[in-house]
Amino acid sequence: MLFWIIAALLTVVVAFILLSPLLRARALASRYEEGEAAVYRDQLRELERDRAGGLISAEEADYARAEIGRRLLGVDARAKASPQPDAGAAGEDAKGEGAKGEAAKAPKPGRYRLSQAFILLCLPAIGLAGYLASGNPGMPDAPLAARLANPGDNVELLVAQVERHLATNPEDGNGWAVVAPVYFRMGRLEDAELAYRNAIRLLGPDAERMTGFGETLVTRNDGIVVKDAQQAFEASLKIEPNNPRADYYLALALEQSGRRAEALVAFENIAKASPPEAPWMELINRHIATNSAGLPLAGGAATPPGLAANPAASGAPAPLGNPTAEDIANAQAMSTGDRSEMIRGMVASLDAKLKDDPKNFEGWMRLVRSYAMLKDKDRAQGALRDGLKAFPAETAEGRQLIAMASELGLEVEEKTP
Repeated sequence: MLFWIIAALLTVVVAFILLSPLLRARALASRYEEGEAAVYRDQLRELERDRAGGLISAEEADYARAEIGRRLLGVDARAKASPQPDAGAAGEDAKGEGAKGEAAKAPKPGRYRLSQAFILLCLPAIGLAGYLASGNPGMPDAPLAARLANPGDNVELLVAQVERHLATNPEDGNGWAVVAPVYFRMGRLEDAELAYRNAIRLLGPDAERMTGFGETLVTRNDGIVVKDAQQAFEASLKIEPNNPRADYYLALALEQSGRRAEALVAFENIAKASPPEAPWMELINRHIATNSAGLPLAGGAATPPGLAANPAASGAPAPLGNPTAEDIANAQAMSTGDRSEMIRGMVASLDAKLKDDPKNFEGWMRLVRSYAMLKDKDRAQGALRDGLKAFPAETAEGRQLIAMASELGLEVEEKTP
């Protein structure tokens, strides 16, 4: 009952706030009309005095009285429901076509009634209907402490509960291990990295923690398997040799560094060790086809085996120039010369697209790597310079471009033009 009383009081307050401009405007208009009518009445009284004193003739007085009466009728018409007591007498002296026309132009009563009715009736009804559709007036109060104690399926409350616990128990390795993968799935990558580091420091490395830590580093670096991530995957495989997720990322690291033959062997080994119906086989087969056909490599990691795509990166634009399944099939059926021409055409197309859209970081990574794989060092150097113009060396993307260029044996100028 208290809830409904408070809701009713709030509704009245809001309605009053919304109605006050309309009421204030009406009051101001009424005061103005009253003052204007008083002026015209004073003019009528002065006119009678002038006629009685012989200052004007009776005919002139009649004309003046008619004009003042016409104006007074206009004021009375605008006043609507607030007629003045002298208006009737003045009207009798001011009958004529002009007075009738002025009265016809007067606004009709109830100018604001629709707005007032909407505020008083419709807005409360809409609010009540919306609350009954989505609210629960019978739910008891639930302070934050009680909600944290019983979070149910609310992931954010579960995380808040763990965070509150870790704030007072920062050496609880199990707490860090529990919250780290949740942070990753929520897209809180910086928090996920810190949580994995704390869990590994307090509990020691295990296969799941090391793999999760490596995946977090890869995602934070836009799909590039950086050195720390590679070491984490290698440590995971030492603990648990049969780990397709770690195998995938290590194979991807070979692919990204340009060691395509070794990457092909690594992906084929994953395919041999995996069941044919494994959900990651389509991805593995795509990498096998890409590396065996000599097509330009995709910059960044695709979704790894057994892991959903990172929600925080779902809005990123699709990389330019990725080969389609049809391109891969056609390339495998071509002769070596034709395949080389096809690859060069795809790389040239990517180069042209990047000139129109230079802010595509994945595209520059792929273009530099593709020219290097084609043994076209001059174009690779040119693509690197153009890429560093779009992503300067002091940015995270620029540092990744420089790191990849060093692995490919390209020269990196200290200052790019």
